[in-house]
Amino acid sequence: MASHDDLPVQPGLTIPAEELDVSVSRSSGPGGQHVNTTDSRVQLRWNVLESQALTEAQRDLLALKLAARLTRDGSVIVACETHRSQHRNREEARERLALLVREGLHRPKARRKTRPSRGSRENRLKSKRQRAQTKQRRQRPQED
Repeated sequence: MASHDDLPVQPGLTIPAEELDVSVSRSSGPGGQHVNTTDSRVQLRWNVLESQALTEAQRDLLALKLAARLTRDGSVIVACETHRSQHRNREEARERLALLVREGLHRPKARRKTRPSRGSRENRLKSKRQRAQTKQRRQRPQED
C-alpha cells in the first residue's frame, strides 16, 4: 500500500516514506526578520545502501554514480532553503532527490561503431585536394 508521502522516482520505483528522513532548521535564505523565527530549511536524507526499494543492481549502480555525494553510512543528503516556506522547500528537496536518483539510474545508450561511407571519404579527400591547391596557388612561383 503506497502512502501519499512516498516519493515516486520513475515507473516501477518509489521510495517509501519510512526510508526518508526529513529534518528542518533555520534558513539563511530569503525571509527578512521572519527567517530568524522559522525553521524553513529542509534536509532530506535517504540511505541508498540500506534501501528496500532498490534491486541489488540498482543499489550498486547508484552507489557507483553517487559515490561523491554519499556519506560514510551510504546516505545521500539533499538540502533546500531557496523558498521562505518550509512546505515548498520540502517539495523541492523531494524533487531534487527524485531527479538525482533518476539520473543516477540512467544508463546511456551504447554507441554502435560505424564506418564512414565511401562517398563521404571521397568528398573529404576531394576537399583536402582543393584546399591544398588553393594554398599552392597563393605561393610565389618558384624560379629554377
